[in-house]
Amino acid sequence: MARRRRRRLPDEVRNAAVRAGLAFAFTVVTVVVAILASWSHTDLIVPALAMMAMGVFVTAWCLIDVVVSRQVAASRRRAPNSIGPLDGSRERARRPQGRPSPNGG
Repeated sequence: MARRRRRRLPDEVRNAAVRAGLAFAFTVVTVVVAILASWSHTDLIVPALAMMAMGVFVTAWCLIDVVVSRQVAASRRRAPNSIGPLDGSRERARRPQGRPSPNGG
């Protein structure tokens, strides 16, 4: 049984995903610190909650960065002059069967 090779992510998408993973890990650590500070009734709770809020914001920002960089990478994979990824197939479907294509193919 032949295994299908997965296409490698472009570098900018992979970098954005790593940043999102690190931001998520930072947020999880600050959540744990905030919970422990809450249980121990220390003054560390205020900075821990502030860092947790910042971590949630940064994580959301990084996830948006992943989505945008995936869209940019997908648009780079498409043909340079096409508006959408299916433009060529739509053109072939609209053309009558008896007439050859304009570029001779």
